[in-house]
Amino acid sequence: MRLVSYRTEEGVCAGVQTVDGILDAGALLGERPLGLRRLIEEGRLEELAELAKVESDVEPASAVGSSPPLPDPDKIICIGLNYRSHAEEQGAEPPAQPTFFAKFRNALAPADATVALPAASEKVDYEAEVAFVLGRRCKEVDPAEALDAVAGYMLFNDLSARDLQFATPQWTPGKVFDGSAPCGPALVTPDEVGPPDQISFALDLNGERMQEASTSDLIFSVPELVSRLSNWMTLEPGDIVSTGTPSGVGSIRKPRVWLRPGDEIVISSPTLGELRTRIA
Repeated sequence: MRLVSYRTEEGVCAGVQTVDGILDAGALLGERPLGLRRLIEEGRLEELAELAKVESDVEPASAVGSSPPLPDPDKIICIGLNYRSHAEEQGAEPPAQPTFFAKFRNALAPADATVALPAASEKVDYEAEVAFVLGRRCKEVDPAEALDAVAGYMLFNDLSARDLQFATPQWTPGKVFDGSAPCGPALVTPDEVGPPDQISFALDLNGERMQEASTSDLIFSVPELVSRLSNWMTLEPGDIVSTGTPSGVGSIRKPRVWLRPGDEIVISSPTLGELRTRIA
């Protein structure tokens, strides 16, 4: 399934994206409005998938605005320096442990959003990433069992204010401005994605290819990330983990490339779709 969220007068509703439009998840399950995080927490995705196969005429409620696929996570965990190519372009050794930092809900933005550059920064960069969403509570999970805890995958743009990021020993100041985490366009369930170490994706800035990679280049794979993170903290259903960016970021190019008003960023993947963001 390809799961989305959209705003209605009743609240934020989960839906199943099909070739003919969006099926309202709450209408299929007889309970509206019904958000995606709650669907995941209650373990109802398989039930929803079965209903979506046979109920093709359910119309979604009138949408009044778009939403990130999962707009209300408990945690947004971002992994840094997790592609071999990105470590190499920085002249850095691959880390022995995952490097991670946090974003917050204010950072989330849906596909096709316009994101304003923060007034406090003059050096905002793009980062194409693949993120996954947890499907159940995880504590000290073994890597061999970790993929069973993943509800789905989506594209993620870790917009980064580099001058703020490196102004302190911690990266977080450069990672948390409003709209700094565009994601989507849908949360795609593992059965449609295939092997998590074979997800290919690319980023184009104003039509020019800047990044192109596959998750086969990850230093810490998806199951390894689930296992290690769950040994450091309890992961909750709906938590978002973005797995890092490959080589080609603007801050390491010569000359450096910083985002400007009017820019358009498109992250695309054969399995995860297209995440388009405009800069204002």
